[in-house]
Amino acid sequence: MNYSFSKDNDWLLIITTFLLAAFGLIMVFSSSYVLALYEQGDYYYFIKRQLMWFGLASVAFALILHFPYAAYRKLSPFIVGISILLLALVLFVGTEVKGAQRWLQVGPLRMQPSEFVKIGIIIYLAQVYSSKQAYINQFVKGLLPPLIVVCVILGLIMGQPDLGTATSILLVTGLIVFFSGAKFTHLIGLGAIGASLFTVLAVFEPYRFQRLVGFRDPFANPVDSGYQLIQSYVAISHGGLTGTGLGQSVQKLLYLPEPHTDFILAIISEELGLFGVAFIFVCYFIILVKGVLIGAQCKSPFGSLLAYGIVFQIAIQVVFNVGAVAGMLPITGIPLPFISNGGSSLLVSLVSIAILANISKHNQKIKRMKEDVALSA
Repeated sequence: MNYSFSKDNDWLLIITTFLLAAFGLIMVFSSSYVLALYEQGDYYYFIKRQLMWFGLASVAFALILHFPYAAYRKLSPFIVGISILLLALVLFVGTEVKGAQRWLQVGPLRMQPSEFVKIGIIIYLAQVYSSKQAYINQFVKGLLPPLIVVCVILGLIMGQPDLGTATSILLVTGLIVFFSGAKFTHLIGLGAIGASLFTVLAVFEPYRFQRLVGFRDPFANPVDSGYQLIQSYVAISHGGLTGTGLGQSVQKLLYLPEPHTDFILAIISEELGLFGVAFIFVCYFIILVKGVLIGAQCKSPFGSLLAYGIVFQIAIQVVFNVGAVAGMLPITGIPLPFISNGGSSLLVSLVSIAILANISKHNQKIKRMKEDVALSA
């Protein structure tokens, strides 16, 4: 049994994930200890909290890795119901940080429900659309009902407000609808509605609009909307090819805002240079390729949609974060998966990969059983 366990586990996916998470812990400490001393009087304030979440996430990973992914089909109504409840609680009893009310305080832990919703909505959509395959081309009967639930969730997230998370959920919803086999005309129509909704939400809120256009020329307003991006440019240019050395960043000395969260990649680039950034990208590429292959190899529509949803949710977050740090996309506040400081993000990212690894393990077991049958015949 132990041999089978070792043989069927997707070790490349698992090891790559934990390499990223371990690398993230090192960089969270390196990028945050100056800010931690300044704000909290404790060099280790942020890393201690991140280590606590990493321990919790590792236990959750080990448990979920052995939990059959097919069981989530029955749990999906409960999961999406809890997601909606938590988002509603945030609006009434949530903790406000820097003008945004996105967190719930549970004892010493501060959790961000919208992070958990990312995986919850994927499970829900994978379950619903996999069960509607016979009439997926019918808009009212097939596509529309789950999208109403998505709209409710997006509305609650925008109430926090959090346009970045809402956009990432909207995009992964569109991808799941695409992989479920929906009609092209329906996809075009939904895409147009989604783009229109995004435009309205962005244009009619001045600070959001400023974020969306400010990244194109941060030097036009270098002391306000462009300040963070300019400091990111300085960090990246300072690092060059090989970096200044681990722990040797200048920009983390209270020049670059959020050096351990949204803009941790800028500090990685400064301290470890292009080589450090390349390591991260190689790891993400491995996870992306493995996730797509797992989804393609899975014979269950539910498992396939679940795998695609998980891996593309991670990919979307990477694109948004890297694009913001490099000045190619607006700053949305989306963390870099497995790397950025943030317990909820780390927990959900590791849990998501555990589910993906469980799908992979199921695929391998089916493949091995077929090979055994063929050999015995």
